[in-house]
Amino acid sequence: QVQLVESGGGLVQAGGSLRLSCVASDRTFMSYAMSWFRQAPGKEREFAAAVSWNGINTVYSDSVKGRFTISRDNAKNTVYLRMNSLKPEDTAVYYCAKGLYSHISLRPDDFGSWGQGTPVTVSP
Repeated sequence: QVQLVESGGGLVQAGGSLRLSCVASDRTFMSYAMSWFRQAPGKEREFAAAVSWNGINTVYSDSVKGRFTISRDNAKNTVYLRMNSLKPEDTAVYYCAKGLYSHISLRPDDFGSWGQGTPVTVSP
């Protein structure tokens, strides 16, 4: 099973930016859609963004659309989440997940591997 390792989280002031990275352990990464989820304290995990295997198709939740950008570099086995105009409500642990298909599918059972998460804290 592929291993996913997130990084790039931290503390930032509202209005600031961060870029999260998720590195996969093997080359199968390039064949599958990838997603970012987040879980705020005391809340359920929620979907944030997804990208298809070739980076052409993307999907965003309404809460991050227009502020976050998901992208990938298959040569580096890496998916990114650029987060701009951060708000305190974006505070959460952010997880990347590998899909089971090359296209984007957001059904709960359509994810094969998850990272350990990277925390993001946005101060007012």
